[in-house]
Amino acid sequence: MLKKERAAHLLRRLEELYPETPIPLDHRDPFTLLVAVLLSAQCTDVRVNLVTPALFALADTPEKMMLVPVEDIRAIIRPCGLSPTKAAAISVLSGILVEKHGGEVPANFEALEALPGVGHKTASVVMAQSFGVPAFPVDTHIHRLAKRWKLTQGKNVVQTERDLKKLFPRESWNKLHLQIIFYGREHCTARGCDGKSCLLCRELFGTDS
Repeated sequence: MLKKERAAHLLRRLEELYPETPIPLDHRDPFTLLVAVLLSAQCTDVRVNLVTPALFALADTPEKMMLVPVEDIRAIIRPCGLSPTKAAAISVLSGILVEKHGGEVPANFEALEALPGVGHKTASVVMAQSFGVPAFPVDTHIHRLAKRWKLTQGKNVVQTERDLKKLFPRESWNKLHLQIIFYGREHCTARGCDGKSCLLCRELFGTDS
């Protein structure tokens, strides 16, 4: 298959396999999603979902969170790793949201990426899932599978995102990035598939490629 044919095949098959794409991180609104995505850096979604109920019971709005001592935030989120940095970022960004954005999460990339602890991937998730803006957040799962499926030769997530956006229809991006993540976690793991053994790898390349 040519690259465009592989992309079309993946788009169709992933829609068949994952017609529903619930957001893996538990949240209630753009603010709680923003915090959850920030916490998910170098941490599993499962662990984040175990931690956030206690955090959001303490403070679930920027106005409340900015008043919580950083050490209290850190104590709750410690299981997620990088707790000093993440706790400080959550505290400071909450204050910025109140002071500069009326307590609301801004619906634009530039303002989101200006917040501490919020990179392009985090901003992309929030824009896609909270505001419905077409975005293609690329995490390590998507970067790995995009290379395994020969959709990109990108050496980093920036190039991979650029290549995937060219290959797939804009209206598919928000759902597709979750479908790829679901498939990668379930079937095409780093150690569980050699690029030929899982269902989609076999369909794309065959067992003899």
